Amino acid sequence: FERYETWMRDALPRAEAIQADAGAPTSLTGVFPADRQEGLCRSLAARAGLEASNFRLDRSTHPFCGGTPTDVRITTRYNERDPAQALMGVLHEAGHGLYERGLPSAFARQPVGQAAGMAAHESQSLIMEMQSCRSDAFLRWLGPELHGTFGGEAAAYDPQNLRRLWRRVERGFIRVDADEMTYPAHVILRFRLEIALIGGDLQVADLPGAWRDGLQGLLGIVPPDDARGCLQDIHWYDGLFGYFPSYTLGAMGAAQLMAAARREVSGLDDAIGRGDLQPLVRWLRSQVHEQGNRLGFNDLLTHATGKRLDPSDFETHLTSRYLSALPLH
Repeated sequence: FERYETWMRDALPRAEAIQADAGAPTSLTGVFPADRQEGLCRSLAARAGLEASNFRLDRSTHPFCGGTPTDVRITTRYNERDPAQALMGVLHEAGHGLYERGLPSAFARQPVGQAAGMAAHESQSLIMEMQSCRSDAFLRWLGPELHGTFGGEAAAYDPQNLRRLWRRVERGFIRVDADEMTYPAHVILRFRLEIALIGGDLQVADLPGAWRDGLQGLLGIVPPDDARGCLQDIHWYDGLFGYFPSYTLGAMGAAQLMAAARREVSGLDDAIGRGDLQPLVRWLRSQVHEQGNRLGFNDLLTHATGKRLDPSDFETHLTSRYLSALPLH
């Protein structure tokens, strides 16, 4: 985390400057009917490998994935002014569902047949959403699909515009709304505070002030109230101390896995550019899903990528995506 914080302090202002020079993207305007969004979400889930015979998609206030390996249940929410929320939410949860779907059935209900922890689980959701489906290759395919589904100005669906619209860095107060470059800062803040709370170095009464100071130190912004500060998450109130790091460890693992998949799967980006996620899913099935819980997260990454968790692939991914004017991945 200290390494990433140092890297981010240098990279974030540069990414913001590049973004400002590029100008504001064209917003998607009009109404995006929920039923059409749902149809597209089902199509995307099928492309990821969730067959209708063992998959349900329903609506809820917040997206989540549940069910069993043979009965995957996903929910999402529909914003009729912004289809990205539902689409990317379903793709994220599909990553979780595919992991559960691919666990070794011979060891179902046994510890070795379970997932290898939440960092591993988050790596599977983020490799689908962030690494694959926000990539230039996928957006080149998705733009015409969106235009065909919803109509409107074709320029708004241009892949370059979607890239600028859906891949923006912005310093914000809310973790769940953060972009992939600033999201780890929200995790680092929470991790440091929970260590201080557990160690007795921070009293609960002092948490709001410590939160404000910590966020200012990391991102240079101060939340105007506790709703956008220390009260925004449910994790601590639910007893989930030590959970937050799994999100960023998962993001780093996803970048590492994607780099390995690109090395090992011929034509992977070409397939993703056709909307075909199956080559990636097949590789993940053999390298990650079918391993179950016989390996810890670091050993699982070593098995799949040849090395333990290494933030360099995540930094390389962010550099390519946000600090370069060249075609991105």
